[in-house]
Order: sequence, then structure tokens, then C-alpha cells
Amino acid sequence: MAIATMGAVVLDCPDPRALAGFYAELLGARVEPADDRWVDLKGYEGTPLAFQAAEGHVPPQWPAPEASQQFHLDLTVEDLDAAEAQVLALGAKPLDTDDRSRTWRVYADPAGHPFCLCAC
Repeated sequence: MAIATMGAVVLDCPDPRALAGFYAELLGARVEPADDRWVDLKGYEGTPLAFQAAEGHVPPQWPAPEASQQFHLDLTVEDLDAAEAQVLALGAKPLDTDDRSRTWRVYADPAGHPFCLCAC
């Protein structure tokens, strides 16, 4: 028997509303702020995401053998090229996207968290 169930994945960031807006556009969600320090995403399929303000937030590095990337999100898409154009327009930065033969590409969200777009 499980001890717990997944409540949400929470991302630390300097501006919860701004980062929630990025993921809302990416996932087709809506932003529901609880206050200035916490924002939830609602109205989409998948694991719940929330964003909390973290003073002095330092984004993970990619790749960085001497430092942990902490975690990353794998987001499934039907068309990698189309999805890439859209996430870049939203403010994502490419981290590892040169090998077009792979079924995945790595980006950073506007707060520096790595995420992958993965072909389904």
C-alpha cells in the first residue's frame, strides 16, 4: 500500500507568476495564483505543477558534471520542430538541440530549469 500520492511538482523560481505563465502556454493550462509567492497550474492533463518564489534562486546548469541539474521535465510532443519553435517563442533557451536525429531535445525555461521535448 502506498504511503502517499503525488500532490504536485513544485518549481522554485524568482517570479512564480511569470514562470507559471510560460508553462501555462506550453501545456494549455490556466494560472491560479494563491498569493505573490505561490502559483498553481490548473485545467490540463498530467502531473500538477506549482511555482514558488525562492529568494536568491540559482538555476541548475546543463550540462554540468560538477553540479546537479536537480531534476527535469520530459514533455511529450507530436512534432519536435513545431514544438521547438513554440517554446523558443515563449522564452525557452536551447541547451542541447543540435542532434536532430534524436527523439528528444533539451531546453531551459525562463528561470533556467531544464526540460526536454520528447517525440511521441
